[in-house]
Amino acid sequence: MSRHTTILSLALAAVMLAGFGCARAARDTTGFAVHEEATVKAPMEETWQAVKSVLREQEYDIYTRDKRGAFVAYSDARRVLMVQPKREKYTIDVVAVNDAESKVVVEAVRQIYGVTLLTYPGWHDRKLTDNTQAKALLDAVTAKVGGAPAEPAVEDAQPAAEG
Repeated sequence: MSRHTTILSLALAAVMLAGFGCARAARDTTGFAVHEEATVKAPMEETWQAVKSVLREQEYDIYTRDKRGAFVAYSDARRVLMVQPKREKYTIDVVAVNDAESKVVVEAVRQIYGVTLLTYPGWHDRKLTDNTQAKALLDAVTAKVGGAPAEPAVEDAQPAAEG
């Protein structure tokens, strides 16, 4: 009887320890997003319309658009080495600073499509290291509402001195 109790106790302990491993918290994705922002001299409604038209012009898939100023848009999915699909997710917030100005905040995250051991298939966030697309999106919105972009996209090269 003692032998069966010991084996049963060890089996129960093993099952409980395995269960604790499965119930771990989701991966923390803070620090994965690239963050760009600019203040434009246009009311929120005009800026919101400009963001919407820029996203359509640049052919992003607009998943969510909200009159409160939030957009979620995705780039086209493409495959890495013909195996794993990837895309970028852009979250654009338009916040009214005052009646004549609004702030545009662009956050971008790289996503890959895959399956982990304990999840359903889906898009998983990964760190984005290149912020050129987020800056280009923000510059296009700034130019659309009438202001010049905060920084020029291409700087003129200095001519070489002859001699």
